[in-house]
Amino acid sequence: MPDSVAHNAEKRRLLLLTTTTGYQTRAFAEAAAKVGVALTFGTDRCRVLDDPWQDNALPLRFEDPGESARRIAERARTEPLDGIVALGDCAPPTAARAGRALGLLCHSPEAADICRDKYRSRRLFGSYGLSVPRFVRFPLQGDPEEILNLGALPFAYPCVLKPLALSASQGVIRADNPREFINAFKRIQALLRSPEIRVMRQQTSEFVQVEEYVEGTEVAVEGVVDRGRLKILAIFDKPDPLTGPYFGETLYVTPSRLPQETQARVAGTLARAAEALGLHHGPLHAELRINSEGIWILEVAARPIGGLCSRVLRFHSPGIGENISLEELIVRLALGEPMEGIHRENAASGVMMIPVPEAGILQEVKGMEEVRATPGIEEIIMTAGPNQKLVPLPEGSSYPGFIFARGSTTQFVEQALRDAHRKLHFVLSPALPVI
Repeated sequence: MPDSVAHNAEKRRLLLLTTTTGYQTRAFAEAAAKVGVALTFGTDRCRVLDDPWQDNALPLRFEDPGESARRIAERARTEPLDGIVALGDCAPPTAARAGRALGLLCHSPEAADICRDKYRSRRLFGSYGLSVPRFVRFPLQGDPEEILNLGALPFAYPCVLKPLALSASQGVIRADNPREFINAFKRIQALLRSPEIRVMRQQTSEFVQVEEYVEGTEVAVEGVVDRGRLKILAIFDKPDPLTGPYFGETLYVTPSRLPQETQARVAGTLARAAEALGLHHGPLHAELRINSEGIWILEVAARPIGGLCSRVLRFHSPGIGENISLEELIVRLALGEPMEGIHRENAASGVMMIPVPEAGILQEVKGMEEVRATPGIEEIIMTAGPNQKLVPLPEGSSYPGFIFARGSTTQFVEQALRDAHRKLHFVLSPALPVI
C-alpha cells in the first residue's frame, strides 16, 4: 500500500451532513483538513445519479431520518466513523439517529426532534418552569376568520404567527389586530403550501403557531454541549429592534454589552433549557428575549449558527493554539476532544446579515470597494449572484450577503457595520410572475 493511502487509512473519519446548498460546507472541510481528519459527506442529493460531484458523498433524504441513519450505518461498516456533524436545520435528526446506532457522541434523537418543533419545545420548556410566550397552534387548513369568531385565540394582541420548523425568521409575522391576524395566517398558509416547503415533507408544516408577543431585548447565544455540560461560546447582541411586522435579523455583535449579572442569567436559563431538551453532545444555537419579567426562550437549535455568521468567532486554547474557528472547534467536539480552556478572542466582532432591500432580480451590487475600505471592516461576501431572484421576508429565507467587522469595542464594530451597509446599493430588475 502506498504511504499516502496507508496514512489516510489511519486517519480518524468524520461524517458531515449538509444540504447541497449549504454555505458552511467549505469551512468545515477546511477545518477537518487542519485537524487531520478524513471527511465523508452526506447530502440531500439525487440517489439516481452516480456520484455527480465526484466526492463519494452518501446520498440521503433528511426528511426521513430513520432511513438516512440506516444508510449511514451501512456505509460505516466499510468506512468506520469517529464522529458526525450536522449542519442546518434538517440534518440534526439524522445525525442523532446515526450517532446512537454507531455509539458516537451526539445529541439524542428525541432532543434533535423537539428542537425542530416550536410547539413541542414550547410545551417542554413550560413544563420545566422556563419562561415561554403563551402559544396555540392551528391546523394549516384552518379558517383564520372562523378561528377568531370562535374565540380560539387565548391571549390579546399583539401576537406572532409562525411556522413550526422554518428558520431565519421565514414566515414569522406580527399581528396587532384581527385583520392583520387573518392576512398573516393566509400568508403563512400560502408559504407552507408552496412547492419549496412541501418537498421537505415535514409534519410540522401542517400547522400554524400563534404566540403572544414578548417585548424585550433579543440576544443569540452560541454554545456547545460537551457530554451533558453546556459551554457558552458567545452571547451576541442584536442592536436593531426586532418588533415586527417581520423579524429579519441584521446585526450580531459580541461580546455582549449586557450587564454580567444578566449574561449569567442568560447562561443559567439556557443550561436549564438544554437539560430539559436532553441535549447531550454537540453544538447549540439559541435565541432569547430579556425584559423586566425575566429571560424568555424563543428557540434552541441542535446545530451551530447558520450561514456564514460563524466567521465572526475565533477562539484560543492552551492545548490547541490560537485562531481556532468555530468549525474546527465543532469538529474536535464531534471527535470527543475536551472543550476545557477554550475561550473567545479578546477583540470585539460582528456581522451584518445584509437584508433583501426589495423583491426582484439582482443585476449588480454597487459600493463593494467602499465597504471594504471602511475602518473595521474585514470582509464582505455576496452569496447572491447576478440574475438571482431575491425574496424578502417573510417569504424569503436567505441573505444576499454578509459583512464582517472586528475592533477594540462592540460599539466600534456595530458602527463600522452600519457605516459599511449604507454604502451598498442593489440594482434590481422586476421579477416577472410565472404564468
